[in-house]
Amino acid sequence: MNWIFLILGGLCEIGFTTCLGKAKDATGNGQWFWYGAFVVFLFASMGLLIKATQTLPLGTAYAVWTGIGAVGTVLMGIIFFKEPADFWRIFFIFTLIASIVGLKAVSSH
Repeated sequence: MNWIFLILGGLCEIGFTTCLGKAKDATGNGQWFWYGAFVVFLFASMGLLIKATQTLPLGTAYAVWTGIGAVGTVLMGIIFFKEPADFWRIFFIFTLIASIVGLKAVSSH
């Protein structure tokens, strides 16, 4: 169950970084909405990480959490913020995913 908390926390990390990008482009009340959503996702992400580390090894949990957030944030940047999607960027996203899967596999033993 704590792996589910960890994955949800990583997804919330994607949420709070995406909110920062949206807030940067917004004005007036829209900007405050995105900053408010940032705070909600931030607290949810940290809370879920704290819950997950009650039974998962801290180093593994943190690496997986940040990995999910990093991969998801790069993908959100490519899809929604028109960031470049060149070969090396995609290549390193896949190596990061492989590392996350590897950490999960090693910590299961």
